[in-house]
Amino acid sequence: MALSKYERRERIRFRIRKTVSGSEQRPRLAVFRSNKEIYAQLIDDVSGKTITAASSRDKDINTSKVNKSEAAKLVGKAIAEKAVKAGVEAITFDRGGYLYHGRVKSLAEGAREGGLKF
Repeated sequence: MALSKYERRERIRFRIRKTVSGSEQRPRLAVFRSNKEIYAQLIDDVSGKTITAASSRDKDINTSKVNKSEAAKLVGKAIAEKAVKAGVEAITFDRGGYLYHGRVKSLAEGAREGGLKF
């Protein structure tokens, strides 16, 4: 029986999470992509806490004049800026079962431009 798109992504996501985890020194940058918005958060998996988060819904990210890919890049820069303020410069990237392409790739490039290393 064929898997739905959601089930396929969940399988990939669980496979990624087997190997990728975040610590206090090197948190995990988790990405969630909906049809309209994109969300990113830095997570310390040891203590189970979110260090910082950013999304395309934030008021400081004006997405009214940009397309979704450009908005993802802005979110990447925003999460990098917040991470640097929190004293984090190295992360592990969790693409969340999505292909490293399009909006997910734009977010990663924005985070790299913002000063994060992964």
